[in-house]
Amino acid sequence: MEQITEKLDKGLPDFVELAKKPDAGKYECSGFPDADVWELAFPEDDLPAQKETITVNDLIGLPLLCLEQSRQNEISVWCGDLIRRLRLEGSLRLSYNGSLFAREGLGYLLTFDHLVSTSPDSGRVFRPLFPRLETTLYLIWKRYQTFSPMAERFLRHLRTSFVPQQNERVSGEESSGIPD
Repeated sequence: MEQITEKLDKGLPDFVELAKKPDAGKYECSGFPDADVWELAFPEDDLPAQKETITVNDLIGLPLLCLEQSRQNEISVWCGDLIRRLRLEGSLRLSYNGSLFAREGLGYLLTFDHLVSTSPDSGRVFRPLFPRLETTLYLIWKRYQTFSPMAERFLRHLRTSFVPQQNERVSGEESSGIPD
């Protein structure tokens, strides 16, 4: 997360996406209306393909791959004390790369639903975690940022599009910080 926000602080991108709420003193944010759901990806002919959902006990002994940030946050919270029994063998920055490893049988990928192809010819099967694990994503930008006309237009569109979690201020105040 620090690498991403550092780039934002330097003004390289106007916006970045984070999987947790940012520092309220530095950033404005908008929560995406739908949370991302976690799943396990693995070769289609593998034994877990027979299961409808995957529990933490199903993961014990499997070589697991997951996104670097998630390994320390969502996955460890979801697993609780059983995290010590998991074989977290690799961390990734791109789920697509992990999905290729999973398709080749090199590991099992913990990732968000719909992040990589689940088509019948993908060679991968995806099963949701149980109990269900969800992550809210946030689009963030620097507080008091001066935007280009296009970025302002994007934020106005965002304000009207994200109705369920209407562009909240990080501190929980009513103001969105989105230019009108």
